[in-house]
Amino acid sequence: MSKAAILDASALLAVLRDEPGGEMVAPLLDGAIVSTVNWSEVLDRYADLGVAVAGREAEIESLGVSLAPFTSRQAEVAAGLLPLTREAGLSLGDRACLALALDLGGRPVTADRAWARIDVGVTVTLIR
Repeated sequence: MSKAAILDASALLAVLRDEPGGEMVAPLLDGAIVSTVNWSEVLDRYADLGVAVAGREAEIESLGVSLAPFTSRQAEVAAGLLPLTREAGLSLGDRACLALALDLGGRPVTADRAWARIDVGVTVTLIR
C-alpha cells in the first residue's frame, strides 16, 4: 500500500482551480489528507477571490480528501523544522504539511519548488 498523499494548499488549489499540476494531484485525491492549517490557506485564497468559503469542506470530502486537525505534537514538529527550512523560506503552513507527513508517514505534495532544497526526512512530490 502506498503512503497517503499529504497535500499542501498549493497542491489542493491546483486541482480545485484547474491550475498547472492539478493533473498530477487528481490521481492522489482518494485517501489524501490536508492539515487544517493548509485548509485555512485554501479558504483564504477563495476569500481573496470573492468566493464563499462556507461549505467548502464537503467539496473536498466528495473527492476523497480528508482534513486532519493540527495537533500540539505537529505544532512542536513544525516549530522544530524552522531551522531546517528557514533558508528555503518555508512558511508555517508549509511546515504544518511536512509535520503532518512526518506524523502520519505520508508523502507531502506541493507546487512549491523551494521544498526540493530541504531534507527533513520525507520525500516531497513536486507537481510542477
